[in-house]
Amino acid sequence: MVKKGLSVGVVGAGIGGLTAATLLLRKGFDVTVFEKEAFVGGRALSFDPSSQDLAEYRNLLSKFNMSLPFSEPDWDTILSKKLLSGYTLDLGFHAIGGGAASNINQVFSELKDHVDMLESKLGYIMEQDFNYPFLSMFDKIRILPDILHLVLSGESTMKKLDNVSMMETIERYGKGKMRLVLEVFSRVITTVNDLSRISTGETFRSLKNLLSGSNPVGYPVGGLKSISLKLADFIRQNGGIIRLNTPVKKIVVDENRVKGVLTDEGEQGFDVVVSNVLVQNLFKFVDKKSFPDSYVNNVESLTGTGSLCAYYSLDKVDPRLIGKTFLFIERGVGVEGDDAVGMIDFMTASPYSGLAPEHGFLVQSYVICTPDEAKNKEVLLRLREVLDKNLWRLIPDFRERLRWAVYPAVWHLDGVAKTIDNVKPGVKTPVNGLYLVGDCVKAPGIGVNCAVNSARMLQTML
Repeated sequence: MVKKGLSVGVVGAGIGGLTAATLLLRKGFDVTVFEKEAFVGGRALSFDPSSQDLAEYRNLLSKFNMSLPFSEPDWDTILSKKLLSGYTLDLGFHAIGGGAASNINQVFSELKDHVDMLESKLGYIMEQDFNYPFLSMFDKIRILPDILHLVLSGESTMKKLDNVSMMETIERYGKGKMRLVLEVFSRVITTVNDLSRISTGETFRSLKNLLSGSNPVGYPVGGLKSISLKLADFIRQNGGIIRLNTPVKKIVVDENRVKGVLTDEGEQGFDVVVSNVLVQNLFKFVDKKSFPDSYVNNVESLTGTGSLCAYYSLDKVDPRLIGKTFLFIERGVGVEGDDAVGMIDFMTASPYSGLAPEHGFLVQSYVICTPDEAKNKEVLLRLREVLDKNLWRLIPDFRERLRWAVYPAVWHLDGVAKTIDNVKPGVKTPVNGLYLVGDCVKAPGIGVNCAVNSARMLQTML
């Protein structure tokens, strides 16, 4: 057990690192955050795209395992015509599970604060028209009895289901609409298309929230930066230090205990070091010899999740769509798992989002793929068609309404895919005083929620 008042160095100012710094400051620790970039937020970044030329935008994306395979029109035309003025974009699309009641707002409630959150139930895109919500109360009553005892089971049962694939579960319980529900939600929950890799336990944990009547997804007003900036403000106002443009070159370990970090300015000692970098990059900072071989082999084998995102600017949107979020499944796309699932989000088309200029509507979307597929131009072309087709199903004249579209591809949307074959490392590492936070480690939820929950777990350990 580490005593309060000891010093903590946090490597990386992503949401996981900032949340960890915030919670540890509240416990009385001396906290310094090191961030190699000139901004906080990590992969959950919002920015002004009108300030970026093509080389600058590509460079920004490349820092976060991303590329820009497509835009419409080309980026130079978009900039020369100033089509991006007044817009805010994220690096990649991140809806937040749980909406206003998400884990990040549970943290802010402890700080007597909150993040304003747009919320939506989940609809479903059909060949023509859509269902909203995807699951009506009648559906829940009619289709749930067969699996309700599993969904509402305790954690001991969930752990047993962690190694049962969704493919097995669907074959056993998936009839009628329930089959579609399990196929779609399991993929969205894990950002993986291959049902044989998806854990039933992880899927059912998340389905509990859906069936409880909460709003399944949310998005912060003003973009993801709203979360990072609010956390950073708390850190600075409460005696913490955030050092931007300060890459950590090495996490110093001696005789299986952390000693501090090394930057260009020299070595700085800490009692505890918390890493918020991609876990696959851990050994760029710490000598592998400090860890058991089994730990090294597991970490080096971990894979992330991928997606092709799309940001559409439209000059008109059907009022029935604004504020809503829709899922889709496209059959036989030829990706891993064959079928591809994605989401088209109109929460960001709301005038309250603060992401678009007056008389402009921003629509965010993504379709799931593997990291390798996110680097394959041929696959990405098919996935772009999938995204455009599903937007067309909702807005048949979207081509006439389109001002511009940007399609960033990402092969580390989530740092580690939450699947049966990926065993995420725990928050505590085998090195004394070295901890991990972020969506790369074993914590409840995915994406932002996983990152936040890993920091909350760390808080209980120190």
